[in-house]
Amino acid sequence: MTQIWKDNRVVPVTVVKADPNKVSLVRSKEKDGYEAVQLAAGKAKREFKAPKSELKAGDVVGVGVFKEGDIVKVSGVSKGRGFQGVVKRHGFHGGPKTHGQKNRLRAPGSIGATAPQHIPKGRRMAGHMGTDRVTIKNLKVVGVDQENNLLFLKGAVPGARGGLLEISKK
Repeated sequence: MTQIWKDNRVVPVTVVKADPNKVSLVRSKEKDGYEAVQLAAGKAKREFKAPKSELKAGDVVGVGVFKEGDIVKVSGVSKGRGFQGVVKRHGFHGGPKTHGQKNRLRAPGSIGATAPQHIPKGRRMAGHMGTDRVTIKNLKVVGVDQENNLLFLKGAVPGARGGLLEISKK
């Protein structure tokens, strides 16, 4: 992320390099039963719902489809954090450091009653964290640089640097 000056105000922006994508396939209601456009970014191909699209196979879609002031939705894979305990993963406070406790500072505490004799579904425990698909809605396009294929979005986007993002208009 960085910041830019816009109308005498500092705006926090994320600069996204959005290389042009080629339309590899167009699905129609008559032939396939639904309308969609398949875009190819390198070797990766993704299909998007596009009702009544004017795109044809072989067309190139770049940052020119966005303009300043557009509201977009950005999806990506969040940063992976590996196996984490309950304090980091769920914000548990842990136990007291003193009063007879030993090695229980970051422990989860009790995980259930003795009556059902099993752990209920959804119990918050230690485990794998991150690498989930995350969607951020209502991000505003602050600027578009068509020469360098750059898109300036107000706010943060999911994922690590260099990750693949899906940007679509609302």
